[in-house]
Amino acid sequence: MNNNEQVSVDINGKPYNRSLMVLVLVIGAFCTFLNQTILTTAFPSLMKAFDISTATVQWLTTGFLMVNGIMIPVSAYLTGRFNTKTLYLVAMSIFEVGTVMAWFAPSFPVILAGRLIQAVGVGINMPLMQTIMLSIFPPEKRGAAMGINGLVIGLAPAVGPALSGYIIDTFNWRALFGMIAPIIFLVILFGFFALKNVIPNTKPQLDWLSLVISTLGFGSMLYGFSIVGDKGWTDPEVATTIIVGVILVIILAVRQTKLDNPFLEFKVFKSKEFTLSTILSAITMMAMVGVEMVIPLYLQIIHGMSAFHSGLTLLFGALFLGLMSPITGSLFDRHGARRLVVCGMFILLVGTLPFAFLTRDTPIIYIIFLYAVRMFGISMVMMPVTTSGMNSLPFNLISHGTAVNNTFRQVATSVGTAIMVSVLTNVTNSNKPGHSLLTQAPLQYKAKMFDATLLGYHAAFWFAVAFSVFGLILAFFITSGTGIRPAQATEGKEEK
Repeated sequence: MNNNEQVSVDINGKPYNRSLMVLVLVIGAFCTFLNQTILTTAFPSLMKAFDISTATVQWLTTGFLMVNGIMIPVSAYLTGRFNTKTLYLVAMSIFEVGTVMAWFAPSFPVILAGRLIQAVGVGINMPLMQTIMLSIFPPEKRGAAMGINGLVIGLAPAVGPALSGYIIDTFNWRALFGMIAPIIFLVILFGFFALKNVIPNTKPQLDWLSLVISTLGFGSMLYGFSIVGDKGWTDPEVATTIIVGVILVIILAVRQTKLDNPFLEFKVFKSKEFTLSTILSAITMMAMVGVEMVIPLYLQIIHGMSAFHSGLTLLFGALFLGLMSPITGSLFDRHGARRLVVCGMFILLVGTLPFAFLTRDTPIIYIIFLYAVRMFGISMVMMPVTTSGMNSLPFNLISHGTAVNNTFRQVATSVGTAIMVSVLTNVTNSNKPGHSLLTQAPLQYKAKMFDATLLGYHAAFWFAVAFSVFGLILAFFITSGTGIRPAQATEGKEEK
């Protein structure tokens, strides 16, 4: 234990081992974030096991993301209402219950229920971990701390598809949950000893109407974006759910400004640095997740790769992001956000642009390299810009800032994926040959269909380029420092 560890104290002034606490948090968070994408390549096996359609099995992901997105805004209230240790252990216990249910599920409704219960735990744990990391490190060390957080956020979801493919090929779909359950049990066990109460309780009053509006608003919006890929933007159900969701979120924001104890503090947007960092974080997520979705489709359809091998192709870039996140976090502590973010967005743009010119003969190694370049750029943006925004907030608003930031990222993930998949689908359909050509000249039909599909991928990647350009422009408005407010040195229960 070093000197820094000896002076780490909780809200009651009692010392604790910060490194051990962080280790427990990281392992638990890795399992929960991994859980988001681990079923990606398991859908065929699940469809066969439960005799269900593609649309039905997709609810294991759609439902998970919806519940997760609904719970994130609630986390700010829960963080202020309950002790840190209690809330974390309850969230992980909820996740464990859902995992065990899915592991032994005898039918599809049971595994779906398990996934939704998992999502409740993840929705609480995701922003809670970030708030804890921001609370136990002083502002001048938060970059490195958030770099560790970025390692989990970037690495775990990207490892999911490849790991899922390997486990499905070697064992069966139940092993996907069976391998996580024991680890989470150990996290809960060690959490009883390692976790401490590090976030002061404010005992806020819950505004039930705000909770209902938040649940319906974010739930409706996320559902609408999740079905765009299948139904298109002009579908009445898509348009209605998205519009209703947006209207309810606006009503929620207006209501919060009139409450003495708001459910979710939208006053965090009074900080220009926080607002800009949240927008940049959302844009980066749109650029990252959208391409993560489209590249495996390109590899499977154009190059004929399996789901496992297409997921494995992205693994090197994911590892690159994971390794670089702590490094860029430390660089942020020394040099601030602006130069890192500008360079990162430029690298992201340079790494994305060639994807708009892919052909059926593009070497796989070239795609692996370009994807790694993109992830290197993202590692220079994601956590530095988030930390800069959080540092601009007073200590008592950090939990609200974390909830808002994570909610925006969740919505941005759905929006980015919806836009790229819908553009891919629409451009492909509008350029594909007439069905009559299939009987008249099958080879010509196949060639034209390939060309139409490639045009769809090109259009989708051009949208990713547009996200990157917009982000690069905004990056120049980030402040040159670390975003630390002068008064923060004495705020909160940080190191003394």
